[in-house]
Amino acid sequence: MRDGGTEVTGDATGVTGGGDRTGPVARIRTAAGALGSGRGPALLWRLVLAAVLLCGIGLLPWLSRTDPALTVLKARSADRDPTPDVLRAIRDELGLDAGPLHLLGQWLGRLVLHGDAGHSWISGAEVTPSVAQALGASLLLMAGALVVALLTAGAVCARTLRLGAARRLGGRRSWGGGTAMLAALPEFLTGSVLATVVGVQLGWLPALGWYGPQWMVLPALALGLPAGGLLGRVLDDLLPGAFAEPWALAATARGLPARRIARQALRRCVPGLLPNLGLFVVGLTGGAVAVEQIFDIPGLGRLTLQAATAQDLPVLQAGTLALVLLAAVSGVVTRGAARLLLGPALRDGALPTLHRPVAPARRTLPVLHGVVLLGVVAAGLPRDPLALDTTAKLQAPSGTHPFGTDSLGRDMLARVAHGALDTLTLALALSAAALVLGVLLGLLPRFSGPLVDTVNAVPPVLAGLLVAGVAGSGPATPALAVAAVAWAPLAAHTTALLQQERATTHLTSTRALGAGRWYLLRHQLLPAVLPPVTRHALVRLPGIALALAALGFLGLGAQPPSPEWGLLLAENQPYVERAPWTVLAPAAVLAVLGALAVTAAGAFRGRRRKGAPAPGGPDGGPGPRNPLPDASPDAQQVHTVRELV
Repeated sequence: MRDGGTEVTGDATGVTGGGDRTGPVARIRTAAGALGSGRGPALLWRLVLAAVLLCGIGLLPWLSRTDPALTVLKARSADRDPTPDVLRAIRDELGLDAGPLHLLGQWLGRLVLHGDAGHSWISGAEVTPSVAQALGASLLLMAGALVVALLTAGAVCARTLRLGAARRLGGRRSWGGGTAMLAALPEFLTGSVLATVVGVQLGWLPALGWYGPQWMVLPALALGLPAGGLLGRVLDDLLPGAFAEPWALAATARGLPARRIARQALRRCVPGLLPNLGLFVVGLTGGAVAVEQIFDIPGLGRLTLQAATAQDLPVLQAGTLALVLLAAVSGVVTRGAARLLLGPALRDGALPTLHRPVAPARRTLPVLHGVVLLGVVAAGLPRDPLALDTTAKLQAPSGTHPFGTDSLGRDMLARVAHGALDTLTLALALSAAALVLGVLLGLLPRFSGPLVDTVNAVPPVLAGLLVAGVAGSGPATPALAVAAVAWAPLAAHTTALLQQERATTHLTSTRALGAGRWYLLRHQLLPAVLPPVTRHALVRLPGIALALAALGFLGLGAQPPSPEWGLLLAENQPYVERAPWTVLAPAAVLAVLGALAVTAAGAFRGRRRKGAPAPGGPDGGPGPRNPLPDASPDAQQVHTVRELV
């Protein structure tokens, strides 16, 4: 900080003041500084991360301590005997004796110089056309899922938009429980139910294959509904702050149409959501492995999984590189769109804050959902989850077995309850770790931005395979894989909110009074950013449990006879038509967990400072609120001076 309080700089706060920031000279200097000191190192850092990821993938067969020649042989012909001569022929054909670094260097050289990604080790086909075709299918599926997600998010926020534009948000009651239950359903379970009921039993839409627009509807619904529920909840959390800003009060006083006010509120809040939308784009493209498996879609996620399982390195490296490039482009586009939507106010420090402390929501619903979840666990813990009864296979729910039995006659209530201990404990621990790491890295956007894009480009299944290759297969594998990627959305959210918060008027006035960067970070930025990011982490709690369940569903998690929820869903999936309760029981508990997380997030609000005015305007709406006790800017500056002294 310079003498006189004219400039404060730092990666953590990103605050810069002093001088004429709007003149042409300042603009040229700012642009040159961004190009020279920001984009160059960021591009270099992005290239380093991509190289590290590709090296890790190239070392996958050797990290897993398996013979790649044997794996390739089994993938080519499972019935052929792995004699030494056969394995030696495969090593000579693929050049495996030269080592992984030599193979990776050759592959990169051909790719850079000739645009040739090589040939598949399994089929012998050219890699580039197959990856391009799979990427096209995944992008088309992503576009359909994104449309469903945006429509779902709009439905979630419609009530808040209507009440906020009419200045009646003061009496709003959250309806997030039902949305959370829908969003908490696993994608693979939603896809299986849609394929079985809508596609097979009712015959309304095709359930298998990829031959036209009709084949895209069911998988797009399976992917888009959970994503839209999460995006809608995060956006719904930001909207009340936008409707409390002075422009909204002035627009209402002038009699502007409610639709126009709601549209401007969306424009105000969407920039804070765009980075996570970019993450969803990449996640829906490469992470839709389970849905692509269920609906037999030749997408990039499925191709990458098959290549990773067979250790087909050229296909795996090309698919991962395509996802990394997509993540980089998506990140640049979404961040640029956020700056464009905010306009000059972001540059000039003229934004009001979106994140004022507000009254917490009613705590009845989270208590109710928590009681239901604890009741299920308490009722099932005394029962034996491993007891077999071959005479009671696939029995319907009854007084003896409230949740029915599975294909081996085991009590489903016992298995759900015992699986909850591991699943919930692990999900809570991973959520807390993701929150801490996401906030810390989100405060360093130049470092974390490329890292978030690169990490998000790795599908959870591929992360699970990489972790399994390094740490070995076991119950800790899915936890490590999810922990490696779960922090990225929270870091992106933190960075987006921080960018807007540091451009607010009250921060500009506080900085002009001589506040240092650590004071701004502790007293202004973190109190504004932490509550919404914490609520975001709570909303993502079911998603982490679902990620663990998805890895278990794909065989990368717990192994039988463990009652882990993902394994329960995978084991009972073949019996969903004959005995739907075997799948509905763990799915219902997951839905209750989602409702608990969302309603608990609504009850968690920032604490008002002592002496601050209570939220709510005279008309029952949110009313204008300030982060400092008095409403006027002069009073804010006086309060800041007192705190600084």
